[in-house]
Order: sequence, then C-alpha cells, then structure tokens
Amino acid sequence: MSTERTAAPPLDSHGTWIVLGGVHLLNGSKPRTDADPVVLVRVDPLEETRPSTTVVVRWAELGTCEADVLTAAGRPLGAITADGAELFEDGFAGPGLRPLVGSAGSALVPLCYLSEHPGGGYHVYAQIRAHAEDACFVRTTPEPVGHGRVEQLHWLEPMVTAHQRHELMLGNHHLYFRNHFKGTELEYKYTLDPAPDIWEAGMEVLRALRAGELPGCRPEYREDFQIWYYDNHLFDVLAPESERGYASFIPSTDGRNILKRKWFAEDSFARREELTHGVDLAPDGYADHLETELGLSVRALPPFRRVRYDVQCESLRTGHVYGIFFDHCRLLDDPEVVLSQCEVEYLRSRNLVAHEEGEVVAEMDRVDAWVREFLAERGWAKERSFYSKRSFLRDVVDLRPDLEPVRPDLEPGR
Repeated sequence: MSTERTAAPPLDSHGTWIVLGGVHLLNGSKPRTDADPVVLVRVDPLEETRPSTTVVVRWAELGTCEADVLTAAGRPLGAITADGAELFEDGFAGPGLRPLVGSAGSALVPLCYLSEHPGGGYHVYAQIRAHAEDACFVRTTPEPVGHGRVEQLHWLEPMVTAHQRHELMLGNHHLYFRNHFKGTELEYKYTLDPAPDIWEAGMEVLRALRAGELPGCRPEYREDFQIWYYDNHLFDVLAPESERGYASFIPSTDGRNILKRKWFAEDSFARREELTHGVDLAPDGYADHLETELGLSVRALPPFRRVRYDVQCESLRTGHVYGIFFDHCRLLDDPEVVLSQCEVEYLRSRNLVAHEEGEVVAEMDRVDAWVREFLAERGWAKERSFYSKRSFLRDVVDLRPDLEPVRPDLEPGR
C-alpha cells in the first residue's frame, strides 16, 4: 500500500466511484457536520448498462484504487492508493483507508455508488447490503443529479434527499423488494422429456448465469439457489365457476399447513394465486375444510412429493428477479408416475425507480428465450407450454382410475 498518488485520471472520462462515509449521513443517527469525512474511491465502471438498476461490488476484484478524502464541506484531507480488498473490512473502513481517516475509520461504511452521466451529473446507487466480500447498490435517482466536478460534492445533498425519500425501503432489510403483479403468478413451463437429473440441470443454469451467458442478468445477489421438497395434496376446484382452479395443502414446519389457491379455468400464463399460512388440519380434513369452510366443490387428485431446485436470476438493468425452477413430482402411491418440468416465473423486483409493468413481461420473454435454447441444446425440451400440475394429475387419473384418492369422508358406511 502507498500513501502517495500520481496524476488523477481525466475527469472527462466516464467516472465511477464508491463513496464511503458515516452511516449517520443516511439514517440520521447523529447530526451531520461539515467536518464529516467523505471518501471518493475511483473504480472501473461496474454497471452492466448505463444507467442500470443494480450494481454489485466485489472488493477483491476492484484492484488498485485511488481515493480522495474530503470533508462534507468539500475541504480536501488527502489522497491514497490502495487495493480494493483493503477498503472495507468486516463492516468498517479497512486498512487501506485508515492512514487518512484516522479515528473516524470505524464510522465509515459504503454509502453509495456514483456513475457519471455523459451529459453531466451523476446517477446515485444507494447501498442496501454490505458484507466483507461484497456490497449491493440500487439506483435511487431517476435522473442525473449534482452537476460539476465530483470533488465539489454537488451530488451529496441530492443523494441524501433521495435516500430519505426511500428510507422505509432502503432502511429495512428486504423491504426494498416489491411485486409489480402482486397476487398474480406469471409463468412459462417446459415438460422435460427425457427428464434430466434436475440438480445437475439447475447447477448448469447457475454456472451459465455466473459466467454471464445471459447478458445483463446474473444470479440474484446472495439468493441465487434454493432447495425445496415437500408433499402436496391437491384438489381440483370444480365450482363455483368463479372459484375454478385448484387448492393444495403443503405441510409446514410448525405442524400445520400452507393452503395454496390458484384460480384458472384453463392452463395459462397468468393465474391468480394466494397463500394462506397456519391452516391447522390433518389430511383427512382437507376436503371438508374446502367444502364446508370455503364453500367449494372439489375433487381430490393423487398426492405427490415435489422436489424443486430454484435458480434465481436478477436483471441488473431493471432489478427484476426471475425464477428458473427445476421440478420433479412423483406420486406418493406410485413413484414411477413422474412429472418433471422447468418453470420460468417472475418473482419480484429490487428497484426504486419506476419501470413499466409491460417491461417485466418483455424481459421475462428474453429470459425465457434463453432458457428455451438452453433446454433445447441439451435435448430436454423444445416447446413452451402452460401445462399445470392440475392437468397432469387429471390426465393421470383418466389413464389410471385406481390412483384417484378415496376420500375418507365419502367412504361407504361413514
């Protein structure tokens, strides 16, 4: 590490910086003063597109960085050259910055990522997650702010103002997510035939996303892969007409159930969906609950074990998150009867700057096209469909009536 620095890079180039400072500048935990240190760490551009929505910084990949330390009033305190891996360490300013920040070092955190706009001003990305290995930033400014040289700090007050405008979402873990289609599932499906090992398939997709094979998208930040397996008792909802679809019961860890409802007459891309947690029933009470408590006419379909591996894909351009799920469903009463599918689904959005809802679907189609090509190249599937588990179980019972469950409440003599 050196405390001396050569000439700064030209300011007419596309400048990008990680800004460190006291966390109180964001959360107001103590009064701001003109003496507060602000550290401008110049880094290579990290956006996938300009402007993007999400920027992920991996400290060890930054290489050698030049940093200027100023007061919040703009008075220079010094400059330093340090390795990116030494900038931020376990929640504190790292050893690369301590020679300049001194006793203030423990108070410095990544505040934002700044990206210079070609026409002047800066796009500001607020820090929402900061770890020893990396940090995640989300854009808070719809338009560039703070025209002038970066050292003049004209962007500082707009940065704080934008953060305050979104403080409920930015200051509460995971509240920065929102769903543009709340209560509606958007999903494409592929039936895998021949069915691959879905663990290997999921790992191949995850590896491809990490390698950047889907431009502009990466595995979701720190939530890239999930494992699920559980039994599912599914009922075909036949009436009333407005309630048609299915209802399924999924056991939960508290000994109760999650009731999943989906409303649709025919298999389709968009379906209304609702989850109810804490339903306290034994399996022999499922049908009665649906009919007596909810007023539905239902038909029990064969229960199955679902094994699912979820790869979660985040667009850094828009902040939308899509699931690429690999499913293996086998009947409990005949494990040789299997449905294996890959599903592409919109999950949520990590963004504060408004996007058109139609853009969610357009981008989902781009993700889906990539998945379709991925599956076709391996001979697993070629055609997209909306083939639901309800349709699969209906088809199974049509072919194998012996697999239709006998409802205990309808058995002779009861």
